[in-house]
Amino acid sequence: MNWRHWGLWRFYSLFSLILLAFSVPAIAGPTGKLIIFNAGSLMVPLAQMAKEYEANNPGVDIQREAGGSTKLARMISESGKPSDIMASADYEVIDKTLIPQHAVWNVRFASNQLVLCYTDKSKFADTVNADNWYEILERKGVSWGHSDPNLDPCGYRALMVLQLAEIYYKKPGLYKRLLDNLHKDKLRLQAEELVSLLQAGKMDFAWEYLSVAVQYKLRYVKLPNEINLGDYRLDDFYKQAKVEVTGSKPGTTMTRVGSSCTYGLTIVKSAPNPDLAVAFLQYMMSPDGGLKILEESGQPPFIPCWVPTKEMKESLPTALRDLVEVKEQRR
Repeated sequence: MNWRHWGLWRFYSLFSLILLAFSVPAIAGPTGKLIIFNAGSLMVPLAQMAKEYEANNPGVDIQREAGGSTKLARMISESGKPSDIMASADYEVIDKTLIPQHAVWNVRFASNQLVLCYTDKSKFADTVNADNWYEILERKGVSWGHSDPNLDPCGYRALMVLQLAEIYYKKPGLYKRLLDNLHKDKLRLQAEELVSLLQAGKMDFAWEYLSVAVQYKLRYVKLPNEINLGDYRLDDFYKQAKVEVTGSKPGTTMTRVGSSCTYGLTIVKSAPNPDLAVAFLQYMMSPDGGLKILEESGQPPFIPCWVPTKEMKESLPTALRDLVEVKEQRR
């Protein structure tokens, strides 16, 4: 083969490779708009997850709405507001409000615990501790609050902590005395609104999740496991606490029973983009993806995530099943 033929052969070979490259369709990544309703306590880690996921998938636009889990679930069940994914601070909100009409399964993916948050501006900031916090909350002139128990799990969990404290510390009447010193104007729709009041010096103490305290760099009192709702092994003790909240229908009520803080997530039956929801949850439920971000945000994830029955695992989208194990209900 002479140099002229060699040059022509190289030209046609290169030209053929270029044609082949353009004839093979590119493997498209996930695209579209994804709507996530998430508990306010997940706002910071989910913002980071969304940023990372969108960076790796430029065709995806993640729109998040944060708030009290009960309120968000009712927006789906009662108002029909579009949502692809619901991530609740209490898995029971999904069980009781969305399943079976609006969702099929409910994956438990993270835990938490309640702490009493404060700042350097708070009264008795230098003396409050795990032994005297309830005495300080009883004092006149001390301002403290929790979120609305009818709309936010952190709200009814705060009341459960107070009930359990009365039992644990053997202080009859403590629960009532504490609530008598709670100003109604300190009751807020969601726990994150309390953070702003603390940081502005307009409130001395607020009940929050540990993850929120870590994310917003708040000072906090860490409570004994027997009352902080952070240890599933103590669920038999926690269930002594009961809080009545508004029901799903006007004029009705339901009773929330104390249990450890277990977060749940699901894909809504009427999801506008279910395929994208599955793709995102593959990332969110991965130990190297969303669960890692949760851990770094001060919120212990379940690795792997879990469901209570084999039947529920089989109802999951196929792409998610390897990320979930079956465990007995922790109640």
